[in-house]
Amino acid sequence: MPVYTLTTYVGYLIISVALTVWVATTLFKNGRIFLVDAFRGNAALADSVNHLLVVGFYLINVGYVALALSYGKKPADWVQALEFASTKIGLVLLVLGGMHFFNLLTLSVVRKRGLFEAWQKGGEIARPEGREERTMIPENLRPEAGIADIGAGSAKRNSTAVSNGEAKP
Repeated sequence: MPVYTLTTYVGYLIISVALTVWVATTLFKNGRIFLVDAFRGNAALADSVNHLLVVGFYLINVGYVALALSYGKKPADWVQALEFASTKIGLVLLVLGGMHFFNLLTLSVVRKRGLFEAWQKGGEIARPEGREERTMIPENLRPEAGIADIGAGSAKRNSTAVSNGEAKP
């Protein structure tokens, strides 16, 4: 086996594993607040899921790195060795990015479902420290608003439109 082939393989493994460790560490540290919010303030559940996500992240990415090593045409010179390494590392980066966005999408759905269920029950929505509650739900449509308030909100909007000289819709 030529020296550039072995050098390329070793370089690919070192760079790919280092990128995987860096991304996993970054996601683990910075993803906690998102998970706590997604699980409505349940920090123990968020920490457990965060750990499990990192383990799965390592298993999938290191497995992919190991399998991808044997695929493709072996480099015959230094130029091909560089192209080989850059292609393999680029694919690793795409897999890392794809997994990250899939996890975010999944957790976003979990968070929205939890918020919707809490809203339907009229319960408190736990927020991580330092986060203010923001909602897109108009005050007259929130669970604490009575049935009479719902109609009053639209009447108030209509009377404001008339007093401003605008035509009613």
